[in-house]
Amino acid sequence: MKPKNVQIPLDIFKMIIVFLEYWDVSELDPGIQHEYLDIISALHKKRDLMDLRNSYSNIVHADDDDKRFSARMDYLQHKRLIQRTYD
Repeated sequence: MKPKNVQIPLDIFKMIIVFLEYWDVSELDPGIQHEYLDIISALHKKRDLMDLRNSYSNIVHADDDDKRFSARMDYLQHKRLIQRTYD
């Protein structure tokens, strides 16, 4: 069965990430710590992929060739960073 997604406002999504990053789980059970790190990693990856999609959108919606070139360079740089982070 394919996992389902939910939609939440972007501001709330970003607030959740910031809120969870402040939690100190060092005193908790190692299993809970592992789950916490998995959740934080998944949220960071989702945020980064959303940012990458936005970078691509900037290419498509650029007003002129100079802006399109600049947006493309930004997208490619962002894409390389994400690939290094998650591969």
